[in-house]
Amino acid sequence: MSPNSEKSINKTDNNSNNKKNLKNTRDKRKRVNRIKYGIIITVTVSILVALISVICLIVAVVKLNSRLDKIEEGSSTKTASNDVSVVNANAQNNVITPDGTDKTNVYLTFDDGPSDNTDSILDTLSRYNVKATFFLVAKEDQASKDKIKRIANEGHSVGVHSYSHKYSDIYSSLDAFKNDVSSMVNYLEPIIGYKPKLYRFPGGSSNKVTNVDIQDCISYINSQGMKYYDWNVSSGDAVSNAYTADELVENVMKDVLKYKTSVVLLHDANAKGTTAEALPRLIETLQAANVNILPITDSTPLVQHVEAK
Repeated sequence: MSPNSEKSINKTDNNSNNKKNLKNTRDKRKRVNRIKYGIIITVTVSILVALISVICLIVAVVKLNSRLDKIEEGSSTKTASNDVSVVNANAQNNVITPDGTDKTNVYLTFDDGPSDNTDSILDTLSRYNVKATFFLVAKEDQASKDKIKRIANEGHSVGVHSYSHKYSDIYSSLDAFKNDVSSMVNYLEPIIGYKPKLYRFPGGSSNKVTNVDIQDCISYINSQGMKYYDWNVSSGDAVSNAYTADELVENVMKDVLKYKTSVVLLHDANAKGTTAEALPRLIETLQAANVNILPITDSTPLVQHVEAK
C-alpha cells in the first residue's frame, strides 16, 4: 500500500471518528437538556402544586373562620330565633286568643349596636315618635359613644348585650361571663348617666354554645338587679342578609299579633342596612294594626326562652 493510500484511509477514519464523536456529543447534550428540562418542569410543577395547595388551605381557613364568626355572631341566635316560642311560665298567658280583646304591645329591640346604621334607625324612630330598646356592645371610638348617648338622650331604653360579643370568650366560664357583663355595665354607665338594668344574652338564653350552665348565668344577672329579655318575634335579620326590606317586615308581621307582649328581634349592625331600610314600613304597618309600640322598662312582662329555676 502506497503512503498516499494509507494517509487517505487514516483521514477517512479520522473523519468518521470526528463525526461519531460529534454525534455522541450532540446526543449527550440532548440527554442533558432533556434531563435539565425534566428537572425544571418537575420543580415548576411541584412549586405550582404547592402554591395551589397553600391557596386552597388559605381559602379553607378563611371559610372556616367565616363559619366560626357566624357561629359566634349568628348561629346561636339562629337556634333561638328559629324557635322563638318562650318556655317560661307566663308564655301561655301571653298568647292572644281568637275571641280576646287584648291589644298587642310591641317592643322593637335592636342588638349589636352602635353601628353605621344607628343614626338612620334613630332618625326613623324620631320621625314616627317611636321609642325602642337597644341592647348594646362596647365600642371605644368617640363616634360610637356619641351614638349611645343619643340613644339614651332620645328616650330609648338601653340594655347590656355584651362587652366583647365573642361567644367563645363570654361563655368560656362563669367568671368570664360575669366579667363581660360587669365590663359592659361599667362601660355604659358613664355614657348614659345611669346603671343599665336590662340584659340580653348573646345568642339568647337558649343559646347552644355556652360552656356554662345558663342557670348560673341567670342567677348572676338576677343578683345584679337586672332583668333579661329574649324575644318571641324575629325579623330574620340575624340569620340572613338575603332578606329584602319587605320580607323582613313580613317576617315580623306573621307573628307579632299572636301575643299580648311581642318582643321583636332586630339588629343594628354595619351589615344590617336592610333592617334600617325596612324600619319605616315596619312601623307604619304596626301602627296600621293598632298596636302599642313601646320601649322595654322594668314593668314590661318578661319574655324569656329559659326562665330561672
